[in-house]
Amino acid sequence: MTGPTASSRYAFQYPDEAGYRGREDTLSQDQIVLIDELHDDSPDPASDLEVINDEKTGIYEAIVGDRTVAGLSYTVTGDDRLVLLAVSVFPEFRRQGVATELIRRVLDDVRTQGKTVTIMCPIVRTFIEKNPGYAGLIDTRHPGVTKGPRS
Repeated sequence: MTGPTASSRYAFQYPDEAGYRGREDTLSQDQIVLIDELHDDSPDPASDLEVINDEKTGIYEAIVGDRTVAGLSYTVTGDDRLVLLAVSVFPEFRRQGVATELIRRVLDDVRTQGKTVTIMCPIVRTFIEKNPGYAGLIDTRHPGVTKGPRS
């Protein structure tokens, strides 16, 4: 397999304001599986995948048929920035491109709204690194989680 080494693939640093001071490389096994999905060639998700923004709960939900299969939680800061908190995908829907498509559609929605993002989710950070056309959505004053340990 080509691409990033395991140590660089899973090395993230949270900003101090996230409250994770001193926590590096703290990804869960679930997060690792989703990051691997972004690096591997996943199949296209089901054509009937629908993404709905539930503004009341602060979750973009990925729905297949009548079942919610994934979500990306967020908070709104001011009028122009979303803080993307965490992506989750039910285990039976992982490695099927659901996380990739959910993130893509969320970022497309953010772009359409003319907003920026702060990324607190390593999976979203990885997606943007692999899809640099979305890098302009990251708020420069509050970028969020970054790759690798601090120097």
